Amino acid sequence: MADDAPQAPLPDNQDWTVQLTDRLESTVTAVRDKTTVPVIRLAQIIVYGVIVGVFGAVLIFLLVLTVVRLLDSYLPIEPEARRVWVADAIASAIFLTSGLFLWRRRGPTPM
Repeated sequence: MADDAPQAPLPDNQDWTVQLTDRLESTVTAVRDKTTVPVIRLAQIIVYGVIVGVFGAVLIFLLVLTVVRLLDSYLPIEPEARRVWVADAIASAIFLTSGLFLWRRRGPTPM
């Protein structure tokens, strides 16, 4: 019969298990926010950067391929073998000048 009697609630100063659990959870959350979250964001940035880099490289490759094919097809030069060499020379000149431009604009190298 003693089990049927209502139990009185414990005072706040005696409910140390809840306080300990809350403090432990807040400590773990704070440590996670300072360690794991920045690492996850860095990993996301790296993955997205690699994906954008690959797509950019594919896009540049397809653009160059298209330009060279168009030059091969529509240059008004005869015979056809000479047309191919001229198209390759034009594409090479474009790459050379853009590479030289980017080389001149590079920043100072760290020592």
